[in-house]
Amino acid sequence: MATAETGDAPLRVADTVVASKGVMSSALGEEVMILDPKAGVYHGLDPVGARVWSLIAEPRTVAAVRDALLEEYDVEPARLERDLFTLLAALRANGLVEVTGADDGR
Repeated sequence: MATAETGDAPLRVADTVVASKGVMSSALGEEVMILDPKAGVYHGLDPVGARVWSLIAEPRTVAAVRDALLEEYDVEPARLERDLFTLLAALRANGLVEVTGADDGR
């Protein structure tokens, strides 16, 4: 099972991810700018990252995000999953997403 290490428990494909409450974002062409008002910091996402951001506007499992991206982009599944975990781990580390585990033991 794929995981991504962060300061918290490893991120897993069965986990649910959603954009954190209070974080603001705005589309700029095909990219997205995200403002974390608590930290006063802007984060930019390229077009693929912007697509991930739009998918996690509502809670979704990592697997559902991965599967949606695999349908939309011509990319090797292992590379997409690796890049997705890297992006989600970075968003999580910056407090821009909330992750809930598939089990209550998290």
